[in-house]
Amino acid sequence: MSVLLEFSMFPTSSDCRDGASVSQYVSRIIDVIDKSGVSYQLTPMGTVIETDTLKEALDIIALSYEQLENECERVYSSLKFDIRKGKLNRLKSKIKSIEKVLGREIEK
Repeated sequence: MSVLLEFSMFPTSSDCRDGASVSQYVSRIIDVIDKSGVSYQLTPMGTVIETDTLKEALDIIALSYEQLENECERVYSSLKFDIRKGKLNRLKSKIKSIEKVLGREIEK
């Protein structure tokens, strides 16, 4: 099974904001994801991870929240799942499928 999860998570409360930037908090989340060993892709608007199970994906969400919960009164998060049995490595293969149709590589 392949669980693709696209999510964003960041503080919205004034106690955790220095102006408009939340990068110091998002960086903590990315560090946890990187150290977890799951495949992921950071994008300007969120992060996509790929896990073998739904539980593993939800564990990443819990770990991410733990990076903010002690300092931030309010945290916003948005999650989208694509769960498919019988497939693996979709973080890359979905991109390759589009490139095949286009007949060229797309910008990465």
